[in-house]
Amino acid sequence: MAEYTAADTLRIARRVNNSKRAYLLVNPLQGKHLPVSPQAALKMMQTLGERLAEEFPEPTLLIGFAETATAVGAMAASCFESDSIYIHTTREPLPEGSAILFQEEHSHAVEQALYCREMESWLDEVGRVIFIDDELSTGKTLLNMVEQLAGCFPALRKKKLVAASILNRLTPENEARLEAAGIVSRYLVKLPDEDYTAAAVRFSVTEAAEPESPPLEWEHIPASFCKPRMGVLPFDYLDVCCRKAKNLLPHFQKALEPTGKILVLGTEECMFPALVLGAVLEAQGLSVRCHATTRSPIGVSREEGYPIREGWRLKSFYDANRETFLYNLDAYDAGIVVSDGTCAAGLRSLSAALNIHGCGKLFFVGGEL
Repeated sequence: MAEYTAADTLRIARRVNNSKRAYLLVNPLQGKHLPVSPQAALKMMQTLGERLAEEFPEPTLLIGFAETATAVGAMAASCFESDSIYIHTTREPLPEGSAILFQEEHSHAVEQALYCREMESWLDEVGRVIFIDDELSTGKTLLNMVEQLAGCFPALRKKKLVAASILNRLTPENEARLEAAGIVSRYLVKLPDEDYTAAAVRFSVTEAAEPESPPLEWEHIPASFCKPRMGVLPFDYLDVCCRKAKNLLPHFQKALEPTGKILVLGTEECMFPALVLGAVLEAQGLSVRCHATTRSPIGVSREEGYPIREGWRLKSFYDANRETFLYNLDAYDAGIVVSDGTCAAGLRSLSAALNIHGCGKLFFVGGEL
């Protein structure tokens, strides 16, 4: 089983306009802020899942955290047996009265929601609940969430609870606080108890720019997706994404140059289908990189050692009035955007940034815009 270190999984960036925490831990293997081989990203996520499934083999409810850990949670959950359930938190609208809101301590986005309409029946079916995030720092967000959930669903207090993450930097005191609440932690990489503020603020950064370019034309490839915001069988989610990707192969094999450089881009919480499609294309010998748009406003700098070299401020695929961001965009022969959002302003905005980089072709895989 693969081993990972801080050198593999940690870069320090500076947040913009966030008074709660000045820095952001950026994982270059996660396929979120930085472009990466999709196979490498999924392998890291699968490694976490395999370790969890080996240690905790019983039926499990797995909860991923939006937006950054939606793909981490999905791939990790796919390693569990078919009687497990995967769901992730969301910042998108859910049916009225179906969700619990909770606070995220240091984030730029204060409220997240968890769909809970079937929570009571899910808890009846599992012996364990695993919360999956990309990073576990203090555990306060998780403790708040568990307390709120247990207040609505007392059966949660009888379940075995696990906090799983790629990166873990809990202090012994915070670890003890989680254990006192019945939560054990598991991770791929343990980081030292360190304040990364100084490492971030030493860089002079600017904000992401708005692309001033005509949008590219795109080809629309209709597709619908599972709804992990409302709960899915984790292996089914992976299987559906794989089958959809393989069904698209003949189209892309005709449309893409075999020696071209290809971007497969997810949008905000919709990361996993893009990574799976990217991995399927990469397995055909194509040169593929994946990452995703994000709500996180991160500073941009060309200084040596800083990970975010370029940034674009875009319209969201989910709400034309919302800002979203894309970092370290490169020149590609073709771009493939995979999204469950249906806001055309988002695609126009993104295509303008791609046009600046000379993208030759653009495809949109998703619903009607």
